Amino acid sequence: MTCKLSLATLSDVARTAAIPGYDRASLKAGIVHFGVGNFHRAHQAIYLDDLFNAGTDHDWAIVGAGVLPSDAAMREKLAAQDFLTTVVEQDNNKTAARVTAPMIDILPVGDAVAIIAKLADPEIRIVSMTITEGGYFIDASGTFNPAHPAIAADGENPKAPKTVFGLIVAGLKARKDKGIGPFTVMSCDNIPHNGIVTANAVVGTAALSDPAFADWIRVNVAFPNAMVDRITPATSQREIDFLRDNFQIEDSWPVYCEEFKQWVLEDKFTAGRPALEKVGVTFVADVTPYEHMKIRILNGGHAAIAYPAALMDIHYVHDSMEDLLIRAFLAKLEKDEIIPIVPPVPNTSLADYFALIEHRLLNPKIADTIPRLAQDGSNRQPKFILPSTLDNLRQGRDVVGLALVSALWCRYFAGTTDSGKDIVFNDASAERLHAAALKAKDDPSAFLVFDDIFGDVAKSELFRKRFAHALKTLWEKGTRETLQLYLDGKLAV
Repeated sequence: MTCKLSLATLSDVARTAAIPGYDRASLKAGIVHFGVGNFHRAHQAIYLDDLFNAGTDHDWAIVGAGVLPSDAAMREKLAAQDFLTTVVEQDNNKTAARVTAPMIDILPVGDAVAIIAKLADPEIRIVSMTITEGGYFIDASGTFNPAHPAIAADGENPKAPKTVFGLIVAGLKARKDKGIGPFTVMSCDNIPHNGIVTANAVVGTAALSDPAFADWIRVNVAFPNAMVDRITPATSQREIDFLRDNFQIEDSWPVYCEEFKQWVLEDKFTAGRPALEKVGVTFVADVTPYEHMKIRILNGGHAAIAYPAALMDIHYVHDSMEDLLIRAFLAKLEKDEIIPIVPPVPNTSLADYFALIEHRLLNPKIADTIPRLAQDGSNRQPKFILPSTLDNLRQGRDVVGLALVSALWCRYFAGTTDSGKDIVFNDASAERLHAAALKAKDDPSAFLVFDDIFGDVAKSELFRKRFAHALKTLWEKGTRETLQLYLDGKLAV
């Protein structure tokens, strides 16, 4: 007999899943979180759930917020189940479900008045976000673009903002006007120096309408950098059905994730913070080494295998890693061109870290998909792949493998796999990338014209040479043979 998830049915749900050990009615909001997606509910919300289960810090509950249509859909689904989420953690030898309850509300999506009012509530001391790599209005160098139409519109109408950053600025302004101290702004997205990037976006947005207030924000608001990690695939009907069939729980939007999780965070907060160190968060003075390790080795690895796997018609990540050619390609790329330019990380072996990554990517229960890894490349490549390419070039090192990754991305955007199947793109820049990729079949330089993506990398003659040869080989010999040439040391010219 299945049970529809709600506060009223938790005792029934407890037959098959762990349930909160705290009274949800005892929680008070201390955090507003923008972007209530799967990763947030599998990561930040889990740490808070662990903390609340330990019987402490019940004044740090989450209120969700959002500005996108997807946020509205999430609000509708979660409101119908009292903002509870079933999280299914899966490792090779384990599948366990738990219901989490640290979120107590989601504000009306896009309702600036309601969101700003909540941001101005003195009980709110942290505003966090998971708005994806593409949500920060930055170019390939990480520079904030205040001329973006959405940001410019908020600059012209600061009292009726529509972006996350415009809303944050308005919330901070309302607090200052009322004599209430500012909140901390905490990014939980996979972006190098995400705290600095967020600060630039908030200050840059404020400067469009009130330069003096922008300066005040820069001085008075904390923007801690963070490294976050947990593989969390998208939810489909498959996951909903699995939960119902195996745990007898009806959850409209459950979250599936691996057992592993990590959060490294600067201890820099304007108005206090929950005691997250009690539940496994690592607080450090400088997140940079951990950022480089995770973003380049894991996220870079994701980006490296996504496009060869897609071109070879492989759907699941674990299947791509079970393909010995792709697995060997990733191992060589990491060993030769990624790990050597990752700075040392305190008390961490980078070789052991990559071995852990391999183990995680081979987990069949997660059923993470290649289309998920391949999406939004125009934002992910400049953050996960091209910084490693540029660092190698600056150090006088070759980039045969990393140039191949860029060539694979270009070949992918030509629109068909090696077998001739159509590729469905999921990228805000898909139209221009597809047009350029088709031209690049005859003129490889046509794909390297996007300064907002390639930046200084495209200025390197060595990179352009390696890219052109790799792309030519992919078209002439196909993905599998090209990967083999790379492994045999025969791809460079």
